[in-house]
Amino acid sequence: MDRRWRITGVLAGGLFAVNVIARLITRFVFDKDDAAADRVTLVMFVVIGLTLAVVAFRWGRARPLAAWAGDVTVAVLIAMALTVLVGPLLVGYNPFGDGAGTFFAMIWLYLLATGLGVLAGYLVATALGLDYRSQQLKRYAEVKAAKPRRVVRR
Repeated sequence: MDRRWRITGVLAGGLFAVNVIARLITRFVFDKDDAAADRVTLVMFVVIGLTLAVVAFRWGRARPLAAWAGDVTVAVLIAMALTVLVGPLLVGYNPFGDGAGTFFAMIWLYLLATGLGVLAGYLVATALGLDYRSQQLKRYAEVKAAKPRRVVRR
């Protein structure tokens, strides 16, 4: 159980680290250029989505959906809270400085990027027949096909 929460914490920390790197690049490289800052933010959301797609693909192959969906949800919520509340403080901004609209837009964009990433990763695994459930059904079919037919005597 300890390993499970450690992996969830590492995932949340990794997602937050992507945000911190994007904020530092925006702050020190593109300080006055809003268009470049928007591109860095877009790249950040793409990287977060791709990271979660890979995680969903790998975890979806090894465990049933019910076993890993909660872990991913907890990691995303922790990373989102850190991103929205702590991330701006690291670069010297107020999390609520741009108003409630910007604050809630960041939450919705984060949830959208993470949701699409997890969904894409799991759907690819399912479409390829590599998810846990498909593998179980494949093993069941192989076991059923391997049994010899029963001879019926009359």
